[in-house]
Amino acid sequence: MKTDAFALRHIGPRDNDLEHMLKTIGAESLDQLIQETIPSDIRLKSDLDLEPAMTEYEFANHITQLGNKNKMFQSYIGLGYNAAIIPAVIQRNVFENPGWYTAYTPYQAEIAQGRLEAILNFQTMVIELTGMEIANASLLDEATAAAEAMALLFDVRTRDQKKANVCKFFVSDAILPQTLSVLQTRSTPIGVELVVGDHQKFDFSSEFFGAILQYPGKFGQVYDYADFIAKAAENEIKVAVAADILSLAKLTPPGEIGAAVVLGTTQRFGIPLGYGGPHAAYFATKDEYKRSMPGRIIGVTIDTNGNRALRMALQTREQHIKRDKATSNICTAQVLLSVMAGMYAVYHGPKGLKYIASKVHASAVTLANTLEKIGFEQTNTAFFDTIVVKADVQKVKEIAVQNEVNFYYIDENTISISLNETTSIADLNKIVTIFASAKGTQAIKIESLSQTNHFPESIERTSTFLEHDVFTKHHSETALMRYIKMLERKDLALNHSMISLGSCTMKLNAASEMLPLSNARWNNIHPFAPLDQAQGYQEMLAKLEQQLNVITGFAGTTLQPNSGAQGEYAGLMVIRAYHQSRGDHHRNIALIPSSAHGTNPASAAMAGMKVVVTKTLENGNIDVEDLRAKAILHKDNLSCLMVTYPSTHGVFESAIKEITQLIHDNGGQVYMDGANMNAQVGLTNPATIGADVCHLNLHKTFAIPHGGGGPGVGPICVAPQLVPFLPTNPVIPTGGENAITAISAAPWGSALVCLISYGYICMLGAEGLKQSTEYAILNANYIKEKLNGHYDTLYSGEMGRAAHEMILECRPFKEKGIEVTDIAKRLMDYGFHAPTVSFPVAGTLMIEPTESENLEELDRFCDAMIAIRKEIEEATLDNPNNVLKNSPHTLAMVTTDNWNFPYSREAAAFPLDYIAENKFWPTVRRVDEAYGDRNLNCSCAPIEAYMES
Repeated sequence: MKTDAFALRHIGPRDNDLEHMLKTIGAESLDQLIQETIPSDIRLKSDLDLEPAMTEYEFANHITQLGNKNKMFQSYIGLGYNAAIIPAVIQRNVFENPGWYTAYTPYQAEIAQGRLEAILNFQTMVIELTGMEIANASLLDEATAAAEAMALLFDVRTRDQKKANVCKFFVSDAILPQTLSVLQTRSTPIGVELVVGDHQKFDFSSEFFGAILQYPGKFGQVYDYADFIAKAAENEIKVAVAADILSLAKLTPPGEIGAAVVLGTTQRFGIPLGYGGPHAAYFATKDEYKRSMPGRIIGVTIDTNGNRALRMALQTREQHIKRDKATSNICTAQVLLSVMAGMYAVYHGPKGLKYIASKVHASAVTLANTLEKIGFEQTNTAFFDTIVVKADVQKVKEIAVQNEVNFYYIDENTISISLNETTSIADLNKIVTIFASAKGTQAIKIESLSQTNHFPESIERTSTFLEHDVFTKHHSETALMRYIKMLERKDLALNHSMISLGSCTMKLNAASEMLPLSNARWNNIHPFAPLDQAQGYQEMLAKLEQQLNVITGFAGTTLQPNSGAQGEYAGLMVIRAYHQSRGDHHRNIALIPSSAHGTNPASAAMAGMKVVVTKTLENGNIDVEDLRAKAILHKDNLSCLMVTYPSTHGVFESAIKEITQLIHDNGGQVYMDGANMNAQVGLTNPATIGADVCHLNLHKTFAIPHGGGGPGVGPICVAPQLVPFLPTNPVIPTGGENAITAISAAPWGSALVCLISYGYICMLGAEGLKQSTEYAILNANYIKEKLNGHYDTLYSGEMGRAAHEMILECRPFKEKGIEVTDIAKRLMDYGFHAPTVSFPVAGTLMIEPTESENLEELDRFCDAMIAIRKEIEEATLDNPNNVLKNSPHTLAMVTTDNWNFPYSREAAAFPLDYIAENKFWPTVRRVDEAYGDRNLNCSCAPIEAYMES
């Protein structure tokens, strides 16, 4: 056993399991299985050209040495990013805890009550700090949250505004530059005209439907926006405010002065800078706009017994329902980061947040006063944490660099300084010394902080916030540690059992990949720091891009998109730019198979394309003749085909090269959805099948944890003709020579978690990556054959094989009164998270085991599914009082004195022997989805506040 080979640890089945597994599936060898699964004409002819695999120990040393190339300057750059203190109790018990970072999106509410409560805390925090009525469970970053606000306000225009095609959106010139860039990207395709200007000179014309303001402004000036918002309302112009969430502990919340949307980032609530992310954005709005609000909302409901339970609310807004009618393609939140930010508020409470905000403000006031005393002019008339100083930039910068300090240099005579939670009096004195040296004068030593506010009393917050119990009783480390543990015990994550979600690739997130994220050399770098201070990051990111180029067969990569859906959008916008560069502005037709992911048509609509749906055959494959007819019909206007490969049905379609050639012959480009890339790596690739661009889910194929619904990273890889159009950033330029404007806020998106995928590729190497794909396919076909005779597999390839996932037919069980949801809930009693339910085919289960699951776990899962199949046979349509319909069974239910069920407690809770060794108890019975939507409550109000009388 080669104990230093990372592949040995990452791949689940052992060498001595292989013969048994192959015998079960009827193959002589692993190579034969692959030959029967993947068409020969798309198989790679040689191994991936990657460096030899590192051992875990070698990678640890390598990443440490690389991290040492990042310079640890004190950064006062600001622009929406500020150094923050991560409470150690949160770092250890959430950020570094697989019980939190390996969980899946809480679609199965009964086994996600802990995470749901943590997100509800986040929503409550946001609602109360912003003064709004409803908030979602987080978005990707501040810039994209602003774009979502613009889209929401466009969607909720008055009937008269829509009839008159009112399409202008005012953007204050105090907006963050990266936010403006993303707004520029997102506005044009959907028909919104941006007008950027001074909000103090805005004329409130009827040509405008909305406006966005920055609070405080990008360089720290705090404006009183009450009159602006009131005048806007008089003219039916709805206003979004991008607000610094920490400042809202001291400044009047925008919701109290009539804002329609309040958004921003929660990064400074205990989230590391991470060279740009991942960070949880927040988004709050009025209750009347809840059905237009992007992202996910956690709501309070009741379970079968009438007890309080939590769930994802308003799920019908999700893209797989709305498709091309969706106003957003957001399907990834930043749940792990929102949990951390919410816990930060729980730990500090309202008094703690006020103290931190007051200290930050006092530091800024003290610094401003001191610099003025030594002869500098500070120009902000009102500010929270950022001051603007007139000075000789060249002199100040030279001395600042010598002292390892970063400021933001607005122009040759103007500097902004953004202070933060970590700033000490010693740090302030260091800043004063730098400026004094530049002026050639004596520094004044700061001994204490000023306690006077430097903003008008009219915008000082007077309202209370965070008075709910959860924010007042967990302020000791012991209390918070136990609270976090209590919530963790309510959640089923990968550290308990396999999560076999098709299309979601819930594989091992190795500790050796995760450890560098806690290193300050990686997690404390400002995204707008000069490049020479981030050489470790630059080397790692460039190498990761090169590795992904090799894996996909493409010529260029951008890591900027920080979700898979954002990657889809980026890919389509690059295709759009390519066509426009050739004068083909009219090419706007996107062909999308009916089986596609719901985000595909939503992304196409957001990119300004018209969706034309193509048919799918009964065997699940694309109807090539229908595709051919529609490609020819629309050849003059064809922009692209969006195709998932292997298909959403878990099959390598043999006609794929014919399909891609057909699109090229008719003037289009081929976008490949990379959701199923775990079946391709090392065996085939998007370039080989004829695609032009693909997005990759680094949180799936490349081992970044799902984090309960985020972080995600969705880079796109492109063919040579598309490289010039890869996106840029307005502060740190990136991308191609004809780059489109920004897709997300940070130049390299969620750069910190890219370390995980970099480690995954470095430690597996070409052979390990190929093996991982082979074993993913092996594990899927093993489950397929083990369940054969108990469940029918809906689709398979021409040789009867599945790819890395399969769809089980469950619709016939309706004859017994059993729905696919009943199977999903019953699996909880067996200690498993359900596979993907009713996607892509209603009434089915889509299973993907990944390569990381060992034979014993695969067998346990199959045993559970077979046992459930026997329970289905015992069910009857006329008697719903059975073990499936009553599932899941809670500990309280099983231990009650009254047991009124026609089966034993043992059958309910311990149907197989293995369960007793490691029993997972769902903490609520089946949740009432409809009740939660009828009585929507998305904050920490007690159950009595909304229960029906």
